[in-house]
Amino acid sequence: MGLRQRLAGGGQPWRSSHALVAIPLVLIAVITLVDLAVPADVHLGPLLVIAPAITASFAGPRLTALIGLLAVGAQAWIGLHFGVLTSRNVMVQIAALAVLSAFIVFFCRVRERRREELARVRSVAEAAQAVLLRPLPHRLGPLRIASRYLAAEHEARIGGDLYAATRTGSTVRVIIGDVRGKGLAAIGEASALLGAFREAVYQYGTLPELAAALDRSVRRYFAEAAEVDGELVEHFITALLLDIPEEEPVLRLTSCGHPVPLLLRRDRAAPVAGLYPSPPLGIGPLGPADHSVHTAAFESGDTLLLFTDGVVEARDRDGRFYPLAERAAQWTGLGTEALLHHLRRDLLAHAGGHLGDDAALIALHRAAGPELGRQLGRIVHHQGHDHRAPPGA
Repeated sequence: MGLRQRLAGGGQPWRSSHALVAIPLVLIAVITLVDLAVPADVHLGPLLVIAPAITASFAGPRLTALIGLLAVGAQAWIGLHFGVLTSRNVMVQIAALAVLSAFIVFFCRVRERRREELARVRSVAEAAQAVLLRPLPHRLGPLRIASRYLAAEHEARIGGDLYAATRTGSTVRVIIGDVRGKGLAAIGEASALLGAFREAVYQYGTLPELAAALDRSVRRYFAEAAEVDGELVEHFITALLLDIPEEEPVLRLTSCGHPVPLLLRRDRAAPVAGLYPSPPLGIGPLGPADHSVHTAAFESGDTLLLFTDGVVEARDRDGRFYPLAERAAQWTGLGTEALLHHLRRDLLAHAGGHLGDDAALIALHRAAGPELGRQLGRIVHHQGHDHRAPPGA
């Protein structure tokens, strides 16, 4: 949709508001006829100012000016009818109506300019979002994918949450992350991590190696930002990395302090069991040995729901957190788009229409297909072969 189509400017008010134009026209006609019918000492002409005032609420300055001219003409016609057009009282009424109509047109024009500026700013924000947070493909290999982003900042469409998905050989790799903080201030950090992921995703064969590379990139960015800003502020990014092989009914996960995703299967929604998170990115030097890989079953018909903490930390008026697993279980049989559509509406209703933090949702559904050629039991048997033993193991 282009910028011109978004504006309710003076160039197309008749097409968009022609039905509403009847209201001020009828008001002008009614006020004029009633004023001509009532006794001469009753003056209803000053009420004509309501016509341009109403027009300005739904039309542009051109149509508002036209209605204002009609109102002034009607006032003059009333004076002419009674033979007092040149009297001081009628001339003052006509002048006052003309001045008020001009003021209304002026403020209508100012409003239209601000609308145009806001539309331009929004178009720039949308272009920035398309570059920073590219829309996920609807299909990657055996996966059907849907995503939703809800920014906490008013009038913003991007913030500190991030996600990306790509295909490397016969594996789909996905990242979802959450920058400490929210809104526009976190965009730079989110951009740095996404850029590092898009470069490193093809260079490292395992998730621990990829996580370590991302940690190095994030710490370099934080160090450079601290030198520029001159502030030592604690920064970190939680992230979840996934490898989903196309020929195996499994998924592999490495968590860097990120919330555990939900596995939706047969009208049930439960967190992926046994996933132990590593520290978030940017906290300190971490190598591949500091990150573990968890393997879980991901069969045909399963849906994996990824999310950021802005979803589960959303509160209602009574301070209760959003019960994501309970709500998601109600819509496990729907497709990915319908699932996220219901969750988005339900989440906003729970939070009273506004979230306190950025929130992102991704649904990954493994489409039903032929047998993948591997025994699930044998794969799950190797589930405990992580790169690093979980704490306390």
